[in-house]
Amino acid sequence: MQLEDFEALVRRQATEIPPEFFEGIAEVVVSPRTVPHPDRGDIWTLGECIPLPGEDHDPRSLQSRVVLYYGSFAALAQGNPDFDWAAEAWETLTHEVRHHVEWRARAPALEAFDRAAEANYARQDGQPFDPLFYRDGVALPDGTFQVDDDVFLERVVATLPASLRLAWRGTSLEVPVPPEASLPAYLVVQGAPEPPPGELVLVLQKKSGWLELFRRPAVFQAEVEARLVSE
Repeated sequence: MQLEDFEALVRRQATEIPPEFFEGIAEVVVSPRTVPHPDRGDIWTLGECIPLPGEDHDPRSLQSRVVLYYGSFAALAQGNPDFDWAAEAWETLTHEVRHHVEWRARAPALEAFDRAAEANYARQDGQPFDPLFYRDGVALPDGTFQVDDDVFLERVVATLPASLRLAWRGTSLEVPVPPEASLPAYLVVQGAPEPPPGELVLVLQKKSGWLELFRRPAVFQAEVEARLVSE
């Protein structure tokens, strides 16, 4: 998609968002820039909500500029004939507009979710991360948490069992726990029926005392193969 076509697409999509959500948004613009993630070479910044604080610093008078980076979209689409420009633009546009709305309302849920996404990247790259980050993801009705395409099942245990029984999508799974594991443990579960688009992760946590608030323990990570159990 050419830059001019992308600009037209974003303008059209902006008209589909209720006008009240644009209160305080000075402009929605498309930049030709390509903006790589500062630390991860395969991740691109697709958009930003840039705050323009008022002189009184009252969040209710906060204005914002929403920017979508055409070059980043083009980089993400390169080599991917199935790249859905419209869907990605809509997701980015609404994400950045929501940032603005939450800033004005002093409701930082989306910022917490963005931090969770960053922590999940760190987990996937084998870097240190907050072992409770997934709790800032989307809480699903079945008690799990979703961060991007990954789903996290949390279990609090006093000690590590040899295995754990899980309910998943109407089935029962027996998940082995590696004998060398320690708490907290992130176990990427293989072999589950109807897996999520990303990873299914069983997180084993210990019940934390107040001292744990000041510590960031090392996290054990491994892949395990689940066994379907007949009830």
